[in-house]
Amino acid sequence: MAIEIVPQAPEWAPAVAAFNQRLKSGGSEWGWYTTHEPDWLAPRPGQGVWREYYLAVENGETVRGAFALKPQPFWIGGKLEVVADWQGPVSEGIVDPRYAALGLRLFREMQKLRPRMFSWGHGGYDREMPRMLRSLGFLMHDTPFCLRVLKPARFLRMNGYLRDRASRRLALDLLAATGLGWAGLKALHAGLGLASRFGPRAQAEVVESFGGWADELWERARDHYRALALRDSASLNALLPREGWPHAIRLKLTRRGELLGWIAVMDREQGSDPRFGALRVGLLLDYFAPPAHAVAVIRAGAELLAERGVDMIFANQSHPDWVRALRSNGFLVLPRRRLFAASKPLAQVLEPFGEVERGLFLTNLDGHGPMGL
Repeated sequence: MAIEIVPQAPEWAPAVAAFNQRLKSGGSEWGWYTTHEPDWLAPRPGQGVWREYYLAVENGETVRGAFALKPQPFWIGGKLEVVADWQGPVSEGIVDPRYAALGLRLFREMQKLRPRMFSWGHGGYDREMPRMLRSLGFLMHDTPFCLRVLKPARFLRMNGYLRDRASRRLALDLLAATGLGWAGLKALHAGLGLASRFGPRAQAEVVESFGGWADELWERARDHYRALALRDSASLNALLPREGWPHAIRLKLTRRGELLGWIAVMDREQGSDPRFGALRVGLLLDYFAPPAHAVAVIRAGAELLAERGVDMIFANQSHPDWVRALRSNGFLVLPRRRLFAASKPLAQVLEPFGEVERGLFLTNLDGHGPMGL
């Protein structure tokens, strides 16, 4: 079989649909985008961050796999370096052993196209992807999951992640019915958030887009960090467009006329999400400020989501100062829940990582965005 890697184009839509149907018929929940142009971050002239789709095509006619890349400038060690997040690969090897090796080939093709690759997610080291990345010599770095429960009874009765078996469901229902779960979670978050109650507050203004003020903040604050995605106004307006996904609310934060930072949040009632059940979930999607203002920025975003009636708020963050800011705002910090993986060429740019990791800033907007919300 001759398999060629090609950019996804409109004429491949029927073949991608057939590929998805074969995966579904084989019992897989995976699939690929039938449209060649991404709904989020479609390539545009002069745009510094975008997504691009590729297909594995057999004999010039049959799609057997696919992957996506998201090139984006990162500020690393005082200069801009283009790195790329990846999504996938998805291959027919999931359901057909004849293509079992295709996934690894697609991964190597991604590395050829964008050698400085990273991904942020994956779960624990026992999963297939982290095991493969380790075998390929990728740098692996643990980061936490940060959670704040605002409505404990609903969280205990409706979250999907903890209610994965009958014994847990019974225990959580008892905690909810007796009020013990409500009291315990309220006390936990109140204790964690005690420090932020007495700090100075910021004035929050809802804005529709990012302007010159965001550029000024970027220039002023970027060197507080060792590695982070470019967050100038052009990049942010592409990543967080006025229309379309992700449906974020942007807050510009000031204090006595001084620009402190900004934060973008979103929320959604999930329905039947495997992690969150039918909860209304809030997300601290993206934010930026000097680390000294992190507590005030997180507080403003969390307060807005609480006003919108969410049941819980979550965030992922890698920077120690921002993780402490989340904890100071009442978030429970669960360590080792999310893996940052960097290819060998990117790891070289991040050396010495023992120092860089203390200044590595990642949010849920980095990588392939807040999927599931």
